[in-house]
Amino acid sequence: MWRRRPESERSKRRNRITKRIHQIFVKSCRLYGSPKITQILRQEGERVAQKTVAKIMRENGLRSRTVRKYKATTYSNHNYPVQENVLNQTFVAERPNQVYMADITYIPTDEGWLYLASLEDLYSRKIVGWCADARMTKELCIRALEQAYKRQRPTEPVLHHSDRGKPICLS
Repeated sequence: MWRRRPESERSKRRNRITKRIHQIFVKSCRLYGSPKITQILRQEGERVAQKTVAKIMRENGLRSRTVRKYKATTYSNHNYPVQENVLNQTFVAERPNQVYMADITYIPTDEGWLYLASLEDLYSRKIVGWCADARMTKELCIRALEQAYKRQRPTEPVLHHSDRGKPICLS
């Protein structure tokens, strides 16, 4: 008996909304999530809650793709002098404080990215200087280098090499 009843208005509306959600989702190249789709539906005059759109999307297996924005971390097109590559990929040191290797590590935290610049003595493999900050700037690297220099107090010039640039000699 209940199977022969005509489709209810509520069911018709839900089917119509489901179909429209799917159309918007596909048209957006599967990028839009429930907030954006809800906004579009409301602009079209449809009264619908974001939770309803999210539920319909979940029931139909519609998950938005997240696209990360590209962020350039190195600026190579500059007019600064570039030092000669003295190490030439031969990462060997014969004594302490002869060669420092530098690197920057990205650490995800609940408050955003944390950038850690560190310097390692190539001879002892000891971290001789480091600095952390919420922003990746040249000052971050300079502070790490200054810390290494103050802590180690090298008596002879030190070759500083970063995997992001050419080696430089510190006197």
